[in-house]
Amino acid sequence: MSIPDMDGGVPANENHAIMCVTVRGGAVMQPTATSVSAVNRLTARWATGLGPADTVFSATTVWPLLALLAHAAEGPARSELEEAVGMRADDAAATARDLLAALKDVRGARSAIGLWTGRALPLNPAWASGLPTDTLGVLTGDPHADRKALDAWASDCTDGLIRSMPVPLDGGTELVLAAAQAVRTRWLQPFSECEMVPEKGPWAGRYLVGLRRETSLLDRVGVAETEAGRLTVLKVLGDTGVDIHLLLGDPDMPPGQVLSAGAGTLAGRYRTVPGHLLPAGDPGPGLETGTERSLLPEPTLAVRTSPYSLGGDHDLLLRPALFGLSAATDMSHGHFPGISGAPLAVRSARQAAVAVFDAAGFEAASLCAVGMAAAGMPPAPRYLTRRVEVSFDRPFGFLAVHRTSRLVLAAGWVAEPTPYPVDEGDA
Repeated sequence: MSIPDMDGGVPANENHAIMCVTVRGGAVMQPTATSVSAVNRLTARWATGLGPADTVFSATTVWPLLALLAHAAEGPARSELEEAVGMRADDAAATARDLLAALKDVRGARSAIGLWTGRALPLNPAWASGLPTDTLGVLTGDPHADRKALDAWASDCTDGLIRSMPVPLDGGTELVLAAAQAVRTRWLQPFSECEMVPEKGPWAGRYLVGLRRETSLLDRVGVAETEAGRLTVLKVLGDTGVDIHLLLGDPDMPPGQVLSAGAGTLAGRYRTVPGHLLPAGDPGPGLETGTERSLLPEPTLAVRTSPYSLGGDHDLLLRPALFGLSAATDMSHGHFPGISGAPLAVRSARQAAVAVFDAAGFEAASLCAVGMAAAGMPPAPRYLTRRVEVSFDRPFGFLAVHRTSRLVLAAGWVAEPTPYPVDEGDA
């Protein structure tokens, strides 16, 4: 895996909104406890519905969008979005802005938010001014041109890891709100590649590429006791302050429970026994502890794992209740007066994500986008009225009458209608 330097900025593109420059200098912002709790809550809830297939997802690019939408929504859409983001809509936008600003101070990370609107869509200035600067772009109405511009933004803001905007674009798209992030880190202690042949489990007997390393820091691993079973947590530290937690549950724990429990350990929800206190034997999934003779006095934590390269494509509307988007997709009327006086409804919401873990380090990117279209249907007729039709489709006469005196000024009869002109080539 190539892990390029992320210190450089991204050149602006005049055809579309772009904001994906890593910020430096001044005080370093940190995500607040409120935003961390909210995003992690969504991570845990999202994880519980995942199946056994390879996937990768990120609540970090989904949650801020939902929070910004919640602040602008009304009615049932507002209530559902409040439940999804885990806080009152009045507080959500400010928390989202703080989170997005703090993400820019994460070393080795890049984050961006973009907003594109149709030329004729009136934006609420108060809502638009609450977004980070330089995020506003224009949808031309030409799907090909708009696709090219938004795909370029996606690639720029994820360092090429994600090359296209995940939502559809057509002439009916009035608004696209997107968030992107890219993270790269090198291991403080790189792994070595090795051959791995598991002795049990689903991979038993298969010859696999493995990664291995040893350290004297036993507390890089720990075992959490969760309601779903035991969970082994290994922390792999990166050089940018971004660490990867590898999670292994008991064999009967489904993926969603493992990931949800992993999020729970971050919140201190479970008692976790650190490596130096683990008893001899089999204290947790994938663990064996004991003693050995060594030439050095330090203890040893030997790690063996598998490299991976994953991709995920998530249609958020397949689980609308989780993301608070059930009511917001009702196209019969608008739901976001805080965004625009024109009625808008959510037509699409998707996330694309990738992650790579190898001997040198880790890289990942995610991009979430919400597409909106004009909402509202013609009002139902209110009155029951008579209908009268008349056709002059045969010879008829006429009178020319002076209105005041009712004087007939002329009279006539139309026996032959005027023919429709025919080009000679059509004859």
